Amino acid sequence: MVKLVEVVKDIGSVRLRDVFVNPKHVVFLREDNLTKKFIHESGNRSDLEPSQIFTKVFIQNGSGGTEFVVLGEPTLVESKLKGKTLLNG
Repeated sequence: MVKLVEVVKDIGSVRLRDVFVNPKHVVFLREDNLTKKFIHESGNRSDLEPSQIFTKVFIQNGSGGTEFVVLGEPTLVESKLKGKTLLNG
C-alpha cells in the first residue's frame, strides 16, 4: 500500500485526507485541471498553493472502478507507486 494525500471537494472549500492505494489496482493517472479551477474559483480557502498540481487516480475494483484526486503531478504520483507495481491495464 502507498500513502497519498486525497483532495476532497466540499461546497466552496477543499479538505485533505490520507488515502492508501494498492498500486496493483491503479489503471492510469491523469493531471486534473478541474480541481485547480475549483480551488481558484472558491477563493482558495485552503493552505494549497495556487500553482499546486493535482492528479486524478483511476483504480480498478472488481467489475467497476473508482477515481479520486490526489496532491502532486502525475510523475510524482507515479514515482510513489513505482517499485511496488505500476499501472496495470
